[in-house]
Amino acid sequence: MKIFFTLVFLLAVTCSFAQNPSVIPNMTKAVISHSQPPPKSAKDTVIESDTSKENKEPRYFYITASANVFVNAKGGFAQRFAPSFEFGKTYGIFDIGLATGRLNSISSGSDTSRFIEFRPTINVFSKGRFAESLCLGAGYVIKAKQGLMTEICNSINFNITETVAIAVVQGYVFLDGTQSSRNTQYMGFNLTYNFLKNHSVNKQRKKAAIVSDN
Repeated sequence: MKIFFTLVFLLAVTCSFAQNPSVIPNMTKAVISHSQPPPKSAKDTVIESDTSKENKEPRYFYITASANVFVNAKGGFAQRFAPSFEFGKTYGIFDIGLATGRLNSISSGSDTSRFIEFRPTINVFSKGRFAESLCLGAGYVIKAKQGLMTEICNSINFNITETVAIAVVQGYVFLDGTQSSRNTQYMGFNLTYNFLKNHSVNKQRKKAAIVSDN
């Protein structure tokens, strides 16, 4: 009896398929579409116009405030304190910035301490939220007897968030004039803000980089 009912069921299915061949393919499509995962949310797929399409490297602007103190110079704190600001753009692991500030907090006659400097920086190592950078700079101290300025520095950076980072910096400044020259060492702190758009690919890459253990 079971065999008889089984044959009747198979015969009914076969007849249905013969009358409408699209029944089974439609059923198959329904099963496949049901098993596929839902589409990814598009909220974090905004691609900035300044993102490189060739190698997908992030590109964004940044601003850095620096508070440095010369450690082998004579004088009080005002003569040692050297504040500055830098504005630039990041190209993957390479930063190009323009900095301006003072070599001390006081002025002595016509020999000023204000400077402007071209400052490229490369990220030589990164691990999670930490990174190490090397900076090479060249600039000019306005109306100073030792007007030519060059700089070499390195920093240890900590990314608090995708947009805010702090760094401990140490470096050397070399000042040259027609009749004299000198060099001095400094240490200080940097505070950096990265101009990353919300829900952007660059921001998501930055977030993935600082939380990664690889």
